[in-house]
Amino acid sequence: MTDTVFVDTNVFVYARDASEAAKQTVAAEWLHTLWLEQRGRTSVQVLSEYYTIVTRKQRPGLGVDDAWEDVAALFAWKPQEIDRRVLERAHEVERRYTLSWWDSMIVAAAQLQNCDVLLSEDLQHGWTCGALTVLNPFVDRVDEARPRFAAFAAPLSRHRPRGRPRKREGTHG
Repeated sequence: MTDTVFVDTNVFVYARDASEAAKQTVAAEWLHTLWLEQRGRTSVQVLSEYYTIVTRKQRPGLGVDDAWEDVAALFAWKPQEIDRRVLERAHEVERRYTLSWWDSMIVAAAQLQNCDVLLSEDLQHGWTCGALTVLNPFVDRVDEARPRFAAFAAPLSRHRPRGRPRKREGTHG
């Protein structure tokens, strides 16, 4: 996979949820691949939601120290902070697409990190919002998604290149 992938809360939660064995395996596979390829992104909102769910709602849940270890490890993904830019973008997304506020915040954080894919089961699989495409990880496994979400070649520029022109082969000078 060559795209930058924003991971929503449910993927992290399923990776820790032994009561959902099939989803746990798939979520863990996605996270492992994204970790190895350094393509995973997330947000402070997602990490906060994850911590709350696994310590207070999930049964059996994680202890606060184990949950915090997970969150602290994900700081390596440089999570998008909630700031004015996120709020302004979320407001635009909410108004244009009539998403919930919290889903709009997720989309905004993914867009501000220039992610190509939003990995979530909470939004419609295949839905696009600008350059961002939603992928339900439980519809497409990592190996199945690779060809569909391979990076596109950069478009050719319509502007002349800057700097010294390159010498053409076969010319002297």
